[in-house]
Amino acid sequence: MDKLRVALLFGGRSSEHSISCATAGGVLGALDRDRFEVIPVGITRDGAFVLESDDPGRFALDPAHLPEVVDNGTRVRWPESAASRELRVAGADGSGERSLGDVDVVFPILHGRFGEDGTVQGLLELVGLPYVGNGVLASAIGMDKHATKTVLEGAGIAVAPWVTLTHQALEADPELWDRRVRALGLPAFVKPARAGSSVGVTKVSDWSELDAALEVAFAEDRTVLVEQAVVGRELEVAVLEGRPGEGVRVSVAGEIVVSGRDFYDFEAKYLDAPGVELVCPADLGDGELFELQRVARRAFEALGGEGLARVDVFLTDEGYVVNEVNTMPGFTPISMFPTCWLNSGLAYPELVAELIEVGRLRGAR
Repeated sequence: MDKLRVALLFGGRSSEHSISCATAGGVLGALDRDRFEVIPVGITRDGAFVLESDDPGRFALDPAHLPEVVDNGTRVRWPESAASRELRVAGADGSGERSLGDVDVVFPILHGRFGEDGTVQGLLELVGLPYVGNGVLASAIGMDKHATKTVLEGAGIAVAPWVTLTHQALEADPELWDRRVRALGLPAFVKPARAGSSVGVTKVSDWSELDAALEVAFAEDRTVLVEQAVVGRELEVAVLEGRPGEGVRVSVAGEIVVSGRDFYDFEAKYLDAPGVELVCPADLGDGELFELQRVARRAFEALGGEGLARVDVFLTDEGYVVNEVNTMPGFTPISMFPTCWLNSGLAYPELVAELIEVGRLRGAR
């Protein structure tokens, strides 16, 4: 059987550049080289497409030195039209271009803006390359917390109350927006509208902390959400698009138990900071799990999801409240998305292979 040629796309211009690189390390290590030929394409922090090293160890997540894509002078060229699937690369030494061969599918493991938000998906659509994961619309909606909440609320899915702010709105009528924000009550969370991995997120327990929290969030995005804190168990489930003729699959649940931190922040997610325990599978009754999987499936479908997602929810006394729908969730081998699938009977290498196959089949339709 001929090997599938997979272009693995990672790095990027967002503040989650290093997390994307760490995800790439996990995927590079998991890909079965008897089945797949890999072309690692890194995106530098400035947005240059470079041919990267096929070395999983180079992108290990080390708290002392976060991995990154460094500009090595090469330049990967995408096809000029949908009539070709050939990738080419220009050498760093000025020796001209050479072919990297035809690509069967692109695996964009990009987190944050300029990658997870539909921009790269649009590029791949323009040149006609099949790819893993969500399309342009679902990626754009899922990246924007305000848009996600609006769509979910319209679909009858419970979300936490929120207020969306911009600098223009605040300057036009600061008293109005101050009243609307304070009506949410305390504690509250301040978040950039378009960022992930808890980057730029602050928990506000006193209104004197609000201005500083807004400044942190506005440093990441020009639109910011202030969100009412939800009291409940913090749960996550993983979603996979089925192959043609199959339905959407939802994993068992994982639970985030926070004991020594304000919330599940960047350091706890990726740098092994103490005060958080990840439990999978979560201790849920059959009925609770069934309902959670139903809500996650509805949320995925409401956004027009394809490929994969991680749906984050709170289990409250009134039922499930959806927090976020992550269209390209953390994908290191110890991240919650693959952990949920591992506990559902799908190991990491098989999960990666399944995502590639679903993306390839969708591109063939």
